[in-house]
Amino acid sequence: MYRFKQNDPSPPQRAWLPGALLLLTAIFFLNFSSRVMMSPLMPRVEHSLGLSHAQAGSMFLFLSLGYFIAIVGSGFVSARLTHRGNIILSSLGMAGALLALSQAGGLTGLGVGLFVVGLGAGLYLPSGLATLTSLVSPDRWGRAVAVHELAPNLGFVLAPLLAMGLLEVMSWRGVIAGLGLASLAGGLGFWRWGKGGGFAGQAPDLKSLRALLGLPGFWIMMLCFSLGLGASLGIYNMLPLYLVSQHGYRPQQADLLVSASRLSGVGMAFLAGWASDRLGPRTAMAWVLGLCGLFTLGLGLAREELLVVMLFMQPMLAVCFFPPGFAALGRLGGPPAARANAVSLTVPLAFLVGGGGVPAMIGFLGERLSFGWGIALAGACLLLGPLLLRRLELVSPHQ
Repeated sequence: MYRFKQNDPSPPQRAWLPGALLLLTAIFFLNFSSRVMMSPLMPRVEHSLGLSHAQAGSMFLFLSLGYFIAIVGSGFVSARLTHRGNIILSSLGMAGALLALSQAGGLTGLGVGLFVVGLGAGLYLPSGLATLTSLVSPDRWGRAVAVHELAPNLGFVLAPLLAMGLLEVMSWRGVIAGLGLASLAGGLGFWRWGKGGGFAGQAPDLKSLRALLGLPGFWIMMLCFSLGLGASLGIYNMLPLYLVSQHGYRPQQADLLVSASRLSGVGMAFLAGWASDRLGPRTAMAWVLGLCGLFTLGLGLAREELLVVMLFMQPMLAVCFFPPGFAALGRLGGPPAARANAVSLTVPLAFLVGGGGVPAMIGFLGERLSFGWGIALAGACLLLGPLLLRRLELVSPHQ
């Protein structure tokens, strides 16, 4: 749905532009942290606004729905505003949405605010990557993208710690307003000092999208990515509420445990990449989803010391899905144009189901049975992944 061009009419490519790269990474960090910050804040938000567990879980569905709509439609916006304009619009839009969200007085205001936050966040990623690759010579794209991708890994770790520290001196409303001001500074900073992105994006090619939707492998991968994102982001979104409400942890303890459990993510992702090359992406994905399903079941059913063990083991496996998953997306059958759009459509759909639907399901069951049963059900669904993958056919990477 968007493509990178080596001859875009943006500033001339250079071998390395560390300042521009770090500014984009900082904006991506604020973008991602603003989305995941609701996870450590949710116990306070739930208590403050008198929400039920089901209502609290459904808030992540509103956030994911906005993100899905924006990332799918991002090409239409960048085609008119350029990628640079899209990045500025994303940051300023999120700033306004977060400042409004900090004043939410009930369920409706919270849901609308999170939906608009998702809209702002979804505009960034396609334009951010296109701008990044226009600033760096192709032989250094891998390193540039690796630096850029530090943002979500740091966001997972630092968001609970930031919430824990800031809530000592301000309310949850102040934390959200602070993120809004930081996003405003990021957007204005990119407008003043940011480089690259001064070229138009491309609207989605509807013909190639239809070809992609006709591939059975696409739907299998979409379901598997939904499982993978549900195991990673979906479970993460509900963990603080689960630990506080069902296991009696203090919010500060829950935030610290959730943050520490994500420290292994960077190293395990590299290990998963090696396993994908060694075993093949389909086999690697099957092992990851199967083992992660067992640990997710354990996370939902375990108690006391075993619960802490599962809390650290589950995300170690969850993060391992994505290297072989993205490798497999590049090897779906069908026309090359359809395969080129696989990532652009699979990730938003999976984010909607895994990042929004899974927390909503866990919150619903947390209201009627327990959070543990909701997490255990998510683990049982993960165990279906290896069965789905038996029907997946991948082409040779050289085709």
